[in-house]
Amino acid sequence: MLWFLSAIGSAVVFGLAGLFMKISQMRGGASNSLLLGLYAAGTCGFWGQALLDRSWDPWDVRVWIAGAIVGLGSAWGNLLFMKALDYGPASLTSPLTNANILLVILMGALWFDEPLEVAGMVGVAFLLLAAILLGIRGERSISIKDNRWYALVLFAMLLFFFRNGGLKVTGSMGLDNTSVLWSGYLLSWIWFAVAARKEAGGRRGEDRIADGAASVKRVKKASHRTGFLWGLAAGVCSYGGLQLYSAALSDGPSHLVAPIFATNGLVVALGSVLLYRERLTILQWAAFAFLMLGLVLVRM
Repeated sequence: MLWFLSAIGSAVVFGLAGLFMKISQMRGGASNSLLLGLYAAGTCGFWGQALLDRSWDPWDVRVWIAGAIVGLGSAWGNLLFMKALDYGPASLTSPLTNANILLVILMGALWFDEPLEVAGMVGVAFLLLAAILLGIRGERSISIKDNRWYALVLFAMLLFFFRNGGLKVTGSMGLDNTSVLWSGYLLSWIWFAVAARKEAGGRRGEDRIADGAASVKRVKKASHRTGFLWGLAAGVCSYGGLQLYSAALSDGPSHLVAPIFATNGLVVALGSVLLYRERLTILQWAAFAFLMLGLVLVRM
């Protein structure tokens, strides 16, 4: 099935985006520059794809409204997720935000009347379990430092649902998802560009006092350059992954496509093993096994 191959491809390519973001972090890349590069490359990618498909329609108000919702889910979902990590452990934050996939599955069954087969649902359960295990990092303490964590996780989960489930809705409405993603990424890029400019302006005074040596300025410039370049690479993969995810949703059932896409974190884990000689934990090896079983059952 073409949708099955597209779904697997979306998980692999989108996972590369996460891996490139990790590489940027390991090399000291600035986060704001990373996000600017990511959304700049993604915007250009979706725009070029829409032009090739001759489906680009910037005058359709629905494209901008849908793009604002999907873009909000992408940008603010990531921001709230990172903020939640300040108040609680990743071993709880990551799997709970990934629970947005359950909402996508529920939407597909109730709204789009997608049939639920026993083998497929068992496969979905394995895929969800794999996604949960991938998020566990083995922290010794899983205590919640602040009650704000609960609200941050809840809203991050809902926002990711706007992105992952929103593309199914826009496709059913007859909208071109490539144009929707283009507008969403463009709006996100504008937001981060303004935020980064304000942050840079607020730090100029501090830089004049703290940066007595020119070497410090060179380090900061290198940090921004590193973040931006790896952000461009991540943006290309983000574009490719979401484009494949959108194609899979248009042809396949969302209750099967979404869980496959949710396993993109395995690419980050395997990439870390190859590049930084990190060792997979027993839980991550179990996640890999559940992923393989889940894909076999979903394909049946």
